[in-house]
Amino acid sequence: MTKDGKEMKWTRKDLLSLEELSREEIEMILQTADSFKEVSSREIKKVPALRGKTIANLFFESSTRTRTSFELAAKRLSADIINFSSAGSSTSKGENLRDTARNIEAMQIDTIVMRHSSSGSAEYLARSLKAGVVNAGDGTHEHPTQGLLDLFTIRGRKKKFEGLNVCLVGDILHSRVARSNIWGLKKLGAKVTLCGPPTLIPKEIENLGVEISYDLDSVLPKQDVLNILRIQLERQSHAFFPSIREYAAEYGISNERMKKAKKDVMVMHPGPVNRGVELSGEVADGEQSVILEQVTNGVAVRMAVLFLTTLVERG
Repeated sequence: MTKDGKEMKWTRKDLLSLEELSREEIEMILQTADSFKEVSSREIKKVPALRGKTIANLFFESSTRTRTSFELAAKRLSADIINFSSAGSSTSKGENLRDTARNIEAMQIDTIVMRHSSSGSAEYLARSLKAGVVNAGDGTHEHPTQGLLDLFTIRGRKKKFEGLNVCLVGDILHSRVARSNIWGLKKLGAKVTLCGPPTLIPKEIENLGVEISYDLDSVLPKQDVLNILRIQLERQSHAFFPSIREYAAEYGISNERMKKAKKDVMVMHPGPVNRGVELSGEVADGEQSVILEQVTNGVAVRMAVLFLTTLVERG
């Protein structure tokens, strides 16, 4: 529904970023995910919403959670699913991304879900194809479905975003998850704080309307949600902090540090967790952790995204 009470219609064949979505579009995805979450609790976990449609997973980077989540989402919507990886494919023989995708589209694929190491690759692909494109993570740009499932999880626990204090902790510089969360949270009315070593906070990111802190203990007591980001050592060309031990001491979430937080604070993590670095095992498995709930919600959110983008009218 729009603010004036009119029924909203989804018009995008692609989901490339949360930056480009309106608040109403984000809310529409979350509302659609509400209706699909129940499907996963049924004895027969299927609906015929995308029967006869074909979804292709194109993953040019390693992934377990996201690829499996999209595959489950497609199957629970009764779509046919094709999994494609760059290893052993034509791309390893020199074929470019556009040609690979157009060849796959020629097989009458309806929607392509793609993860790629290059920022902007999903948008490039979407301009080249009639098939829909869903961005499953492009470089350090965005990871919109992770941002949406994080929003869905927060909404389920906290009920509203206005006045909510959310802190993203860790490797902001290399995190596409952080960027999607920032855009989504700000559009829904939350207050966002970024916290991490100065070397891992991008310059001028405060222009997005966020607050910056390099001292976790000073901002921790007022936060309603802590979204702890993975230290992405594979994306770092040189050392951004002296040692893992020092990072854990300054920014790791331990039981001792949690004593400074609100009793009902939510602890989130997009996974995979580096236990003992970003989070202690006790916190990751504790009562305030919603990490596994995020995984569960990811299937419902991706069902909503595939449903909306695949069935949209295309010119």
